Amino acid sequence: MSTRGSVSGFVGAIPGAAYGVAEMMRAGTADIIGAVDPRRILNGHEAPSPLDLRDPEYIRQTLPALRALSDVYFRGEVRGLENIPAEGPVLLVGNHSGGTLIADTFVFGQAFYHHFGAEREFHQLAHDLVFKIPGIRATLQPYGTVPASPDNMREALAKDAALLVYPGGDHESYRASWRSSEIDFAGRKGFIRLALELGVPIVPVVAIGGQETALFLGQGHRVAQALRLDKRLRLKVAPVQIGPPFGVTFLDAPLRMPIPAKITVEVLPLIDLEKELGADPDPEVGYDFVTGVMQEKLDELAEERTLPVIG
Repeated sequence: MSTRGSVSGFVGAIPGAAYGVAEMMRAGTADIIGAVDPRRILNGHEAPSPLDLRDPEYIRQTLPALRALSDVYFRGEVRGLENIPAEGPVLLVGNHSGGTLIADTFVFGQAFYHHFGAEREFHQLAHDLVFKIPGIRATLQPYGTVPASPDNMREALAKDAALLVYPGGDHESYRASWRSSEIDFAGRKGFIRLALELGVPIVPVVAIGGQETALFLGQGHRVAQALRLDKRLRLKVAPVQIGPPFGVTFLDAPLRMPIPAKITVEVLPLIDLEKELGADPDPEVGYDFVTGVMQEKLDELAEERTLPVIG
């Protein structure tokens, strides 16, 4: 399956998109002014799971706005959604691009919900820092975004969800723009171990274009270490980017608007590690197999592009 933007489709979506934008602004404003969060710990009792914040009605109301943004601004194209099981637990493993403004995640997320409907249980992991940005938390959580943690991963898969994980995290998302066609998970194999332990299949989700939404100059690992960002913010990077409206930004602050680069996402066929590699496969071998499959596809997507940003 392929989803392509068109001006005529955008015009037809204007009423729904306008309503969706208003709804997202309302949710974001509620977060900024400190509306009561039902997931806080109240009276000493443990807060309910963040997975319970996913709101199918909110998704239905705001999806036209997200689709308009994807189709027109990023000219989003998502292929292979039929490779994702319509039900049951599945680990969607993606490459991470675009700093904190991960355009490929938005493009893929709207395509997923358009294809499967708002009722399909779908969660995405995000860095803790995302949930500290005013207005962002209340906009993303209804779509199923939850803090990245082993507990949340296990709970999502136990609920038969499709769970989108980015093993490369901030390390990969802030790689230099000239490395945009590289899969770089930094050797993190936790997703492989979890898939083997729980017996869930892996579906790779490969994207290109996100690293063209700004000029990313590198990860800044030494600066992050010197500033002790790992201890303070769980960040191993201290990257610098160049993009509108302020030019140079640090960790996308004070503000960066993504350049409208074309985003292409391809969902690959399901991988059953035991069928591919035999019973009780070595996580190292599984890691090399999955990243190898993803790198091969990313090379193909890079070959398709004629010019940066233009696609």
